Amino acid sequence: MATSLKIDDTLKGRVQHLAAIRDRSAHWIMCEAIRAYVDREEARERFKAEALASWAEYQETGLHLTGEEMADWLNSWGTADEGECPPCHV
Repeated sequence: MATSLKIDDTLKGRVQHLAAIRDRSAHWIMCEAIRAYVDREEARERFKAEALASWAEYQETGLHLTGEEMADWLNSWGTADEGECPPCHV
């Protein structure tokens, strides 16, 4: 799929400079930048969807862990007292 992209001269120069020092084409640099942006934004959307689903589940069930319970469990990792994740409760 061919797509054109208009960028200002300053950004174009920066891309060309980076391409030269990385021994890559400007096209490769721009594709990598777009790929990284899309990956990051897709991950952000997955995180947001998971958070909203968790919130909806909490509203339905009331099941939860407190921040202190979670911190205590995480702080036990790698110690002799390391245990399973505590069960959720109302």
